[in-house]
Amino acid sequence: MFLTRLKLDSREAAVRRDLASAYDMHRTLSRAFAEHDEAQPARFLWRLESVEASLGVAILLIQSEEAGRWHKLPAGYLRDSASKVLDLSALLQDDRCYRFRLLANPTVTREGKRYGLNKEDDQLAWLQRQLQKAGCVAQSVMRTRSECWTVRKKGHVITVQAVGFEGVLAVDQAAPLQTTIHQGIGHAKSLGLGLLSLAPVSHG
Repeated sequence: MFLTRLKLDSREAAVRRDLASAYDMHRTLSRAFAEHDEAQPARFLWRLESVEASLGVAILLIQSEEAGRWHKLPAGYLRDSASKVLDLSALLQDDRCYRFRLLANPTVTREGKRYGLNKEDDQLAWLQRQLQKAGCVAQSVMRTRSECWTVRKKGHVITVQAVGFEGVLAVDQAAPLQTTIHQGIGHAKSLGLGLLSLAPVSHG
């Protein structure tokens, strides 16, 4: 699995357009994972980490099963990229603790319809359920943001609840967590949601 940090030039018109629309950003990034213009792109997850307007820089994190063809992004779009290969089977271990970061779309399904959760208690309970399914439990967690996004996608306007979480989780079973990291958490992954980032907590 590849983890890539992209530094975009936010002074470029194409970057500014994509920063204003998660759907457009995903469409642009998909170019790096398609063999040709008509091909279906390989699966990837992404998250907008930061925008430093004064420096003209936006930082993206990309998780993918194959290396991105970053030269296929629009001219002037990319300032820099740095990739590393992650071996999740080596990184993830039972009975270990990890710091985590997640921007996700907490939802609940009622009578066949999916609804976004906007109350903090409901969002945190949703996160705990997702982590339990993944073989781990949050030891500490903080909600860092909660926003309602309006996105125009293929002529339709959709609203998505985007919620940021950070904290420490303890792993009971590494195997299901590895699967969860590959698949992402929750819905609306094409809009930059669902990427679970982990870093081991130092024993020192």
